[in-house]
Amino acid sequence: MLYSASKILNVHEKPSQRLLLFKICSKLFHSLKHQHEHQLFDHIPHPNASSINRSMLNFLHNNHPFQALSIFKKHSHFNFLQNINEVTLALSFKACCGEFNLGSQIHGFSVATGFVSRVTVSNSLMKMYCKAGLFQCALRVFESLSCPDIVSWNTVLSGFDKNVDALNFACFMHLNGIVFDPVTYTTALSFCWDRDKEWDDSGFLFGLQLHSLVVKCGFGCEVFIGNALVTMYSMWGGLDEARRVFDEMPIRDLVSWNAMLSGYAQEGECYGLEAVLLFVNMVRQGMLLDHVSLTGAVSACGYVRNLEVGKQIHGLAQKLGYGTHVAVCNVLISTYSKCKVLRDAKAVFQLMSSRNVVSWTTMISIDEENVVSLFNAMRVDGVYPNDVTFIVLLHAITIRNMVTEGLMVHGLCIKSCFSSEQNVSNSLITMYAKFESIQDSKKIFEELNYRGTISWNALISGYAKNGLCKEAFLTFLSSIQEIKPNQYTFGSVLNAIAAAEDISLKHGQRCHSHLIKLGLNTDPFVAGALLDMYGKRGNISESERVFNETPEKTQFSWTGMISAYARHGDYVSVMSLYKEMETEGSSPDSITFLSVLSACCRKGMVDVGHRIFDSMVKNHSIEPTPEHYSIIVDMLGRVGRLDEAEELMHRIPGGPGLSVLQSLLGSCRLHGNVEMAERVLESLIQMDPGSSGPYVLMANLYAEKGMWEKVAEVRKRMRERGVIKEVGFSWADVATADSLHLHGFSSGDKSHPESESICKMAEFLGLHMIFSKESRVEEGDWYEEFELMSHG
Repeated sequence: MLYSASKILNVHEKPSQRLLLFKICSKLFHSLKHQHEHQLFDHIPHPNASSINRSMLNFLHNNHPFQALSIFKKHSHFNFLQNINEVTLALSFKACCGEFNLGSQIHGFSVATGFVSRVTVSNSLMKMYCKAGLFQCALRVFESLSCPDIVSWNTVLSGFDKNVDALNFACFMHLNGIVFDPVTYTTALSFCWDRDKEWDDSGFLFGLQLHSLVVKCGFGCEVFIGNALVTMYSMWGGLDEARRVFDEMPIRDLVSWNAMLSGYAQEGECYGLEAVLLFVNMVRQGMLLDHVSLTGAVSACGYVRNLEVGKQIHGLAQKLGYGTHVAVCNVLISTYSKCKVLRDAKAVFQLMSSRNVVSWTTMISIDEENVVSLFNAMRVDGVYPNDVTFIVLLHAITIRNMVTEGLMVHGLCIKSCFSSEQNVSNSLITMYAKFESIQDSKKIFEELNYRGTISWNALISGYAKNGLCKEAFLTFLSSIQEIKPNQYTFGSVLNAIAAAEDISLKHGQRCHSHLIKLGLNTDPFVAGALLDMYGKRGNISESERVFNETPEKTQFSWTGMISAYARHGDYVSVMSLYKEMETEGSSPDSITFLSVLSACCRKGMVDVGHRIFDSMVKNHSIEPTPEHYSIIVDMLGRVGRLDEAEELMHRIPGGPGLSVLQSLLGSCRLHGNVEMAERVLESLIQMDPGSSGPYVLMANLYAEKGMWEKVAEVRKRMRERGVIKEVGFSWADVATADSLHLHGFSSGDKSHPESESICKMAEFLGLHMIFSKESRVEEGDWYEEFELMSHG
């Protein structure tokens, strides 16, 4: 049989085929070899301990633990105790594979026969209990040992669940004079990898001390210790220290290279290039690659958006037989999606022989149009979703405003008990806020067992985006009693205060003071929100101060300051800052251009506005929105070029929107074009029949032209359609530290208890303004007369 298998090895076969045939023949040889050994063992009339141990060990090496146990059972009778020794007991505990019932029986046997006093047997017994998850049993065995060796200590050390307990035990070992061996260091370092919340960075500091001991004791050349150190430094983000350890290792195995490569890859874009270069060096060194090597390299290509190298590694994976490996394919899908090659990502997914939850979740995250069908296909495939799957699914449903599907997925989350997961609940809060069902968001929030920062942020942001600014601010005040707010918390509440017309700016200033204390005032996101708030609430000097104090001016910062100037009609400052922004190399976005065009419109700079608009389209490849067209139409209309404005309006892709029509109607009223105004009015009434603004503008235009019959017709249409003129409100900021709201009032409003005093003060201020104006005029006339006399 061996001869016939060897005959198929042809020298003309491809190298990959020869390698595959060699593996088949090797497996066949080892299988026959072990079968032959087992047959020989069965024919031994009186096997001794050595032959029994060898036979058990062979079965364990071939992953047949129960056959090994059957041999032990056969020769463990009290009549044959001379045929077994402490090694036999140790191997039998190993063969239990963490099965408590089997292990406890053999434990009883070892106690009855006295073998438990042998340290080798006790060590294996402790290992068995640790694998079975019964660490306390292992600890009792350890405490019963009179003379534990280093293996005993290492076994207990490896059995701890919590990093803190394990490292405390390592300290206990050191204080008791136990000399660490390479296994001790490797095990202890493995507990320093995770960022345990209980110890903050103490695990890393402990790892540094272990590294010092490794160097001091001369274990720096041990490859296993080197691998553990590289992994520890990588996990804590110390890639430079990890690379130094890696470079100083005299011998590196596959684990060494993979540890360094994975460390680079997990840091994302920052070390993506280093990861790719390390992988290239790894190939040149002739290392035998595995799926860990390939996933790390492909992942790095995705972070640095290097599609060409990613494709080459994909080809290499195919040659090495990892083309359909689940982990490799998952990373390939992610990399192709990051490089915007969705067709190749989908092709990799389709060619996978088996898909796990990561495969499906990755695919759902990149194909938002078909999220529901993909999720259903995932369930048909028998793959159970996890919390990340639901988060990705809910995100796609939220973006696409799929209300019905969102309700169905929420029901499935409840049914599958994922609604209790905080991250899933946060996604549900955001989803319902986007669907304008903020009460459902609040209900989910109130049902949370623990409310973290992200949960509070989701609710505050939801209130703000739904125009419930007071609720957003009150929720913020409640949140700071429970959590430490971050930049996103302040960003949301500052946006709410900026949009609120009836919340005192003093509360925004209090938020500003709070975030300065927390050191968040230099954060680009917070700085942009502060700029926006002060700009919208009329405090331009504070906006300038925030902008000047921002160390890193992002696109959002530049746009916020330009918008503030534009809102105040400061054309010169807008254009100056816009030019400075381009000089600094920061690209303007559509919002930036809206502000610049708005400033040009108010100043009547039509030609400059046209140049800016053309630059936006041609130089920056930004597609104009209805708002951009609305400003251009308004710009043309303000200077009386109504025909051009109407022509541009009809060329807007998708037709004119409300804002464009309203701008043109206002310009018609400004220049008295009744005929065009009537056309625009009819279009506006069709789009928004309940709005009073168009009717009022038209009635005012008719009144200015003396067309009183038309005025009466407009008012009659308003009555027939139930359109009520909206009352204009103003707000006075008289809030105190304990008061949240401003006082709102309308024309002729006398609801305030001190309205009589307020009216008298308003009358006094009016008279003072008139007197000041007349005084300036008289001074001006006198100055001109003086100038003439002095030059006469």
